[in-house]
Amino acid sequence: MADMDLHGQCLEKFKRAFRTTNPYVRCGLAEFLGTAILILFGCGSVAQMELSGFAKAQFLSVNMAFGFAVTAGAYVCAGVSGAHLNPAVSFSMYLLKKMTCELMIVYFVAQFLGSFFGACLVFALYFDALHVYSGGNWTVYGPQATAGIFASYPSEHLSVTNGFSDQVIATAALMICLLAIIDEKNNAAPRGLQPFVIGLIVLLVGLSMGFNCGYPINPAQDLAPRFFTAIAGWGPEVFR
Repeated sequence: MADMDLHGQCLEKFKRAFRTTNPYVRCGLAEFLGTAILILFGCGSVAQMELSGFAKAQFLSVNMAFGFAVTAGAYVCAGVSGAHLNPAVSFSMYLLKKMTCELMIVYFVAQFLGSFFGACLVFALYFDALHVYSGGNWTVYGPQATAGIFASYPSEHLSVTNGFSDQVIATAALMICLLAIIDEKNNAAPRGLQPFVIGLIVLLVGLSMGFNCGYPINPAQDLAPRFFTAIAGWGPEVFR
C-alpha cells in the first residue's frame, strides 16, 4: 500500500508539473496529436497498399482507413481543441468568428507539425518495406514510385484547371457537411457521435472524389508530408 501511495504521489507531481491551462498550448498540443494520428493511420494504409502491390489492401480500404483515421484523431483531441485536424476547417471557423486569428495560427502550426510527425512515423514503420520495394531509390513517378504514399499527386488525365475545381468542390462538400453535423440549430449529430459521422463524410468524399488526385482536401495532410519527402530523399521533384 505504501508503494502504491508513493506511486500515486509521484504521478500527481508529474501531472502538476506538466499541466497547463494556457488555451494556446492545450489546443496546439491536442491538434498536433490528433493530426499525427490521422496521418499515421491514413498514410499508413496507403503504404500498406502500395508496398504490398495491392495484395494487403485496396483503394476501398485506403478510403475507409482515412475516414476512420479522422474519427480516431477527432476522438483523441475533440474535448480540448474541437478536433479541426485541417487548416481548411480552422480557417472556416475563423471566418465564422468562432475563433481568433491568433488561435487559428496556433492551429495551423500544430496541424502542420503533427502531420509532419505522422509522416515520420509512417516512414519509420515501413522503412524496410520501402527499401525492398524501391531498392532505396525514392521516386515520385514511375512503376516503383513511393512519394504518393505521403502526399497526393494528379492522375495523368488531370489538368491544372480541373485539379483546382476538384479541390474546390471536394473541400466545399466536406465543409458543408461538417458544418451541418455540428450545427445545433440543424439536425446535429449527438456530440459524442460527431467524430464518427465526420469520418463517414471523409469516407464518402474519398469514395466519390478520389479518382483525380486522391482527394487532398486537407492542406496540412498534403503539404507537411510533402515537405517531409523532400527532406527525406525524394527531393524537390515532390513540388513539381
